Amino acid sequence: MPRRRISTDTPIGSVRRYFGLSQEELAMFLDSGRAIISHIEAGRRDLTLALSLRLLPLLKHLPAPPLLPPDHEPLPATAPAPEAAPLEFRRKVCLHRAQGLRLQLLKLTARAVYASRWQQALPTILTDLAARATTPEETDMNEAIGRWLPALTRRFKPSHAAQYHLLRLQAEAYETEAAALAELLAGLPHERKG
Repeated sequence: MPRRRISTDTPIGSVRRYFGLSQEELAMFLDSGRAIISHIEAGRRDLTLALSLRLLPLLKHLPAPPLLPPDHEPLPATAPAPEAAPLEFRRKVCLHRAQGLRLQLLKLTARAVYASRWQQALPTILTDLAARATTPEETDMNEAIGRWLPALTRRFKPSHAAQYHLLRLQAEAYETEAAALAELLAGLPHERKG
């Protein structure tokens, strides 16, 4: 049976998690019953003064809570609105970089399309070349061309496909960031000139 995650919402839970204690072990340390520990940890009962005093030596060893709020919390309402200039500059940088990546993607896409067209046409072209040869010189020349043409079908390699997808993801990330910045800028209060 998988072990349940220990909640750190209560002092009991914090101590158990920090020291790796089971409810039974903590109950033994506190000279209490496991059921009481379970109820306190779940928030169904309050921690009594007697248990608080017995828990205090363990609580002293817990690390202090971080001074800054956790990453997932929003900024406090009292935080000032951000300056628009750095946000606007970053938005423009993101759009510029995305545009450059999109141009590279166009070149890779064209390369893939040309390679695909050659793959489709090559069997017919090779058959036509072999049928057209009427002299030994033409046969030799057509054989040389036939050896060279398959290289055109391999101009878009797996490494190019990987590069295409990496560039596409980077471009989309820049475009997403630019859109988020535009939304943030739209929500900023307009500065009054005066």
